[in-house]
Amino acid sequence: MAQPLMPKATAVWLIEKTSLSFEQIADFVQMHPLEVQAIADGEVAQGIIGYDPVANGQLTREEIARCEADPTARLTLAPPAVPLSKSRGKGGRYTPVAKRHDRPDGIAWLLRHHPELSVAQISKLLGTTKETIEKVRDKTHWNSANIKPRDPVILGLCTQSALNAAVAAAAERLAAEGKSLPEPQPSEAD
Repeated sequence: MAQPLMPKATAVWLIEKTSLSFEQIADFVQMHPLEVQAIADGEVAQGIIGYDPVANGQLTREEIARCEADPTARLTLAPPAVPLSKSRGKGGRYTPVAKRHDRPDGIAWLLRHHPELSVAQISKLLGTTKETIEKVRDKTHWNSANIKPRDPVILGLCTQSALNAAVAAAAERLAAEGKSLPEPQPSEAD
């Protein structure tokens, strides 16, 4: 449940201006009923000016009247008058400069151990370009002599759950196309 702005000041206002029970006020401002009672007794929140939740659009007079009439009813926050902004979509992935030299190693590992992944999936997973993936695959990358296939999860380029999800999606795609999973290439260490 969303909490009202300035809960103690809201509790002060509700105690002073309404006949709501301490439990109703405590439930609304998400405080303990004894703390609300201490506010009413003047032991806590001395000097706090009440914050009017009606004037600020958090409550309506009708909601307060409804709860004053029924001691078992609970106050609910009014929906905001201004629509909440949508969270910004995930943009391009930023890889710190210190880890950028590890990306080709991660690409090489994915190409070797998960050949079922498409170039687009690898690109999204590691935050790299399709051109870089093709250069690592064709061994025309400027640093191809020094590329050693290493697990991108261990390198910190992606999470294990993201890798598992990409592999599962690739397997579903191949199954839908009626193709079998390609065998991973054997490594030099095997």
